[in-house]
Amino acid sequence: MKITRAVVPSLFTVLNMFCGFLSIVNSADGQFDVAAWFIILGGLFDSLDGVMARITRSSSEFGVEFDSLSDVVTFGAAPAFLVYRLHLFELQGVGLIISSLLLIFGAIRLARFNVQLVGFNKEYFTGLPIPASAITIVAFVLNFRDEVFGLRGLAADALAPMVVAVSLLMVSKIKYDTLPKFSKREFKKHPIRVISFAAAGLILVFTQGRALFYVFVVFLLFGVLRYVYIGLRKQLGYVDEKAEEDQAGEVTSYDI
Repeated sequence: MKITRAVVPSLFTVLNMFCGFLSIVNSADGQFDVAAWFIILGGLFDSLDGVMARITRSSSEFGVEFDSLSDVVTFGAAPAFLVYRLHLFELQGVGLIISSLLLIFGAIRLARFNVQLVGFNKEYFTGLPIPASAITIVAFVLNFRDEVFGLRGLAADALAPMVVAVSLLMVSKIKYDTLPKFSKREFKKHPIRVISFAAAGLILVFTQGRALFYVFVVFLLFGVLRYVYIGLRKQLGYVDEKAEEDQAGEVTSYDI
């Protein structure tokens, strides 16, 4: 069996999927913090497989499909099971349906990703990426879950609406920026994007990860507010739609 360069990114994809499995196992055992951290670790491996694919120049349709299957496990099934076992089971049938939205809408989002993908480089995601959805949920759990009493008060009441909101954002037409490459060329093209992501990274370092939930909330809200702002300008006739996309640096053929 011939071993090719494609093995390198695929190895990180396997680690991502394995983290999703470990998260489900720990959620079943009631180890919710550990389960949440395995999803975050899966997100790290998910980022690295793309980086390694670019470094080894081994991007392929197989890699895209394998990565999507892995993401369904780690960022769809794992967080859905986590929130159900943690709190939403108390809502019985309604809680079961709400929990499943993370898995169902995440799978729909990934299917749309695959059928609309043209090339492997892109500047925007159409709809909230499924890793961002999952990490927002697990960061909320890590921030507001009490080790003894679990989620209580406003945190418990906010969980179900937040799950519904991030699920709907995944299948929306709202555009979200991709992670910049932090190169001189990228900085000249999108200086605000590079500075924003770098600032977010520094905030996470200085807060030792405690600000993770708030960083992702800002990311989610920025996409929504930008979508509303551009939509209003178009309605008022201030902006030509194609010109606005070109100015933003959007590559329409890579919309996913």
